[in-house]
Amino acid sequence: MARLFGTDGVRGVANREVTAELAVDLGVAAAHVLAERGDFAGHRPTAVLGRDTRVSGQFLSAAVAAGLASAGVDVLDAGVVPTPGVAYLVGAVDADLGVVISASHNPMPDNGIKFFASGGQKLDDAVEAAIESRLGEQWQRPIGADVGRVTSAPELVNQYVDHVVSAAASFSGSDTPAAGITIVVDCAHGAASDAGPAALRAAGAEVIVLHAEPDGTNINDGVGSTHLDALRAAVVDRGADFGVAFDGDADRCLAVDGGGEIVDGDQIMGAFAVAMKARHTLYRDTLVATVMSNLGLHRAMREAGIDIVETAVGDRYVLEAMREAGYTLGGEQSGHIIVSEYATTGDGVLTALLLAATVVSSRASLRELCAGVVRLPQVLVNVDGVDRTRVFTDETVQKEVGDVRAELGDAGRVLLRPSGTEPLVRVMVEAETDEKARAAADRLAAVVRARLGTDT
Repeated sequence: MARLFGTDGVRGVANREVTAELAVDLGVAAAHVLAERGDFAGHRPTAVLGRDTRVSGQFLSAAVAAGLASAGVDVLDAGVVPTPGVAYLVGAVDADLGVVISASHNPMPDNGIKFFASGGQKLDDAVEAAIESRLGEQWQRPIGADVGRVTSAPELVNQYVDHVVSAAASFSGSDTPAAGITIVVDCAHGAASDAGPAALRAAGAEVIVLHAEPDGTNINDGVGSTHLDALRAAVVDRGADFGVAFDGDADRCLAVDGGGEIVDGDQIMGAFAVAMKARHTLYRDTLVATVMSNLGLHRAMREAGIDIVETAVGDRYVLEAMREAGYTLGGEQSGHIIVSEYATTGDGVLTALLLAATVVSSRASLRELCAGVVRLPQVLVNVDGVDRTRVFTDETVQKEVGDVRAELGDAGRVLLRPSGTEPLVRVMVEAETDEKARAAADRLAAVVRARLGTDT
């Protein structure tokens, strides 16, 4: 049986895989597992609950609240709030756990359920496995006054907005860290439709808002961080200093400079790393990034005297590496950026504010700040219908990988990644030109398909 929890909670098509019944059971199981771990320490536990703007989030959040309350957990329902807002609020209100109903950047029909432990930390694999193992078990139900209370608490989002504005002020040393600049904000009709523009305005920016009219069905629909064309056009047409785009739950942020050029997570991390090193807040002058980060980031950081620690793909692995060694900055090319002084997870709204603060304090444009990270052309080919388990043991595949690496030398990079759930291998190649990257990727993909293909 496939594992229920993926790299970012439980996710699937709402009302098909992610049902109200499952949501109730997950709430109950999470309450029991965390109680038995001692997380509640003998007191009446409290959970912060939030969701994005998908219409399915209404019944799923009600179901999670019902499960938690039936197990004796008091629930503060913050309503629509960014995922990192829930993570922050768990610690801010001294709650015992947090739950987010969101499928992040996925299409509207999907939804998901994600848990945070006390302090706003993501649950580790062992705890998620324990929750999954307890689904549907028999248990003794509390009655009378021992059942949990569910309280509507939409005001909590304001506490989160105050926090990210205060963080940007601390980062820059100014009470108005975004003063004097104009920013276009694409909210993806998602969880940051109110919080994102409000935070940037509170920081002093002039804000032009795109796609902040959620109707329950339009989240991520051709908008947000995975569809940047409208943002690029608006930045140029309105003469803005730059633009930012969130995904549906606002745990990631990508940007567009004043000329309409895309600024990805690697470039944002590079700008933050240089700024934090200058302020002596970049622990051990080290940035944590995944194996998918572009070789251009590695080159730029090396020139700036900054080391890079690489992790597997997924912000949870970046977080694990940061926590284990105490690193203060990490993230992904996709725009999950983690600044551990202010957040326990990737936070798109915070990233936008810190980017604005860096532009203002440096008196440089976003394009100038990111000029050091020159992205090499990157080609990704998905090879499906293959035995992914043999990708690192097949001698022919590995010889071809070695040959391509030798040919590219220091001017390129090769990465083969087996999918964690599908019969698929991802072939990634970076090279000095698109043509070289494409040719090498297609060559490797052909060998993977020929050697590992499962078709008979």
